Amino acid sequence: MNIENNISNLKNSIPDNVDIVAVSKTKPINDLIKAYQAGQRIFGENKVQEMVAKFEQLPKDIEWHMIGHVQTNKVKYMAAFVNTIQSVDSQKLLKEIQKQAYRNRRIIRCLIQIRIADEDTKFGIEPSELNDFLNFSKMLPNIKITGLMGMASFTNNKNQIRNEFRMLSNLYDDFSDLKVLSIGMSGDYQIGIEEGSTMIRIGSKIFGERNF
Repeated sequence: MNIENNISNLKNSIPDNVDIVAVSKTKPINDLIKAYQAGQRIFGENKVQEMVAKFEQLPKDIEWHMIGHVQTNKVKYMAAFVNTIQSVDSQKLLKEIQKQAYRNRRIIRCLIQIRIADEDTKFGIEPSELNDFLNFSKMLPNIKITGLMGMASFTNNKNQIRNEFRMLSNLYDDFSDLKVLSIGMSGDYQIGIEEGSTMIRIGSKIFGERNF
């Protein structure tokens, strides 16, 4: 598995306006260094402790994204460096991010995770809650809501995936202030891009299958 070639091939196959988040969870530092040397600068982790450890060992121009479900008591560990928290799904979490961002004299970008999958295991708020979320965030000066994130159902039914992505894309289009639509992973990123994604989260297509 040639990480450098994988990144090059991926970049050549997607539109210029789509950013790639290299999902590096469970991957060793050497793999991340190879991706970095190939020009990759955005990395995504789903566990705070693992992201902190990697941040300490890697170049500081990396843009770290937290893509996993976040417990409020873990925000303080990443608040000094995390660029974007993609998985914001409660006002309680927003308040904690505000608290820790203020302590670190930073503005932390956030994506609001919308629940689009037909699965109980997926996190996210309901689309009907988005207006309240956005209005609440305007009272938090150290938070910048930059867009929306969603995860499709784990299914081989491409029509279902497309419909779920399209629902979120339509919701995103209703809010001109939002600039990021994070939909699409290794198995469905092409559908995500076709439905308007501006950011894809790619793990196995870059690093190979995940190490559990």
